[in-house]
Amino acid sequence: MAGRTARLVLLAGAAALASGSQGDREPVYRDCVHRCEERNCSGGALRHFRSRQPIYMSLAGWTCQDDCKYECMWVTVGLYLKEGHKVPQFHGKWPFSRFLFFQEPASAMASFLNGLASLVMLCRYHTSVPASSPMYPTCVAFAWKMDYFCASTVILHSVYLCCVRTVGLQHPAVASAFRALLLLMLTAHVSYLSLVHFDYGYNLAANVAIGLVNVVWWLAWCLRNQRRLPHVRKCMVVVLLLQGLSLLELLDFPPFFWVLDAHAIWHISTIPVHVLFFSFLEDDSLYLLKESEAKFKLD
Repeated sequence: MAGRTARLVLLAGAAALASGSQGDREPVYRDCVHRCEERNCSGGALRHFRSRQPIYMSLAGWTCQDDCKYECMWVTVGLYLKEGHKVPQFHGKWPFSRFLFFQEPASAMASFLNGLASLVMLCRYHTSVPASSPMYPTCVAFAWKMDYFCASTVILHSVYLCCVRTVGLQHPAVASAFRALLLLMLTAHVSYLSLVHFDYGYNLAANVAIGLVNVVWWLAWCLRNQRRLPHVRKCMVVVLLLQGLSLLELLDFPPFFWVLDAHAIWHISTIPVHVLFFSFLEDDSLYLLKESEAKFKLD
């Protein structure tokens, strides 16, 4: 035990100087995983593991190696806590208490609720806004992207939505060219992270930069039109709330009760924000429809 403690102290001191996750570099963790895989993940032991593994775990893709990593993660966490060290990350993630086959149950539930809220509001939008509204196709596309794609995609589509609303209705060619530019940017961004090098700092800086463009553009339009269009105040509240809540994604702390981390809190907090934004999109689409019908009658 003294030897293990000494190794923990040395690694804890070196963690600030090295990249990667401290927990999965810990020799205690590596030794534990190696012994567990040798003991359980081959031959008759593997057949025994598969026979007692719940069907939902196997369907979700949990392997014997995954189970060893999960169990050894908690062995290492327990040792860190016993010796008074801070909880480490493993493979780029904080340790979470697994529920069924969900490694991050709070985030999974919050993501589901976000998706459900988007679906409910999309159905409401379909019911209350005719397809002839000028913003209808763009708003519907945004609804499907709201929770099922990465944050970069959502932010970029919000920027595109703002472009269509502020410029594209009068100049469709500008909106089309801007959409092509955003798609090119997204492709280059994802390709670099997935094929060249996953740089967390670059990814964060890119999302912050495009997020600032999104905030400034929407706010400028809202401030310019808030007297003429009272419903844009909903958009202002949404933009400011999202900007404030996005700070949660910058926080980095072990999950409360091994379940609730900053990402899960962000997901939960954005549910009412999504509902409010859909309410703005509905009001604005109906306003644009009414405006276009009035122009048609005058013509």
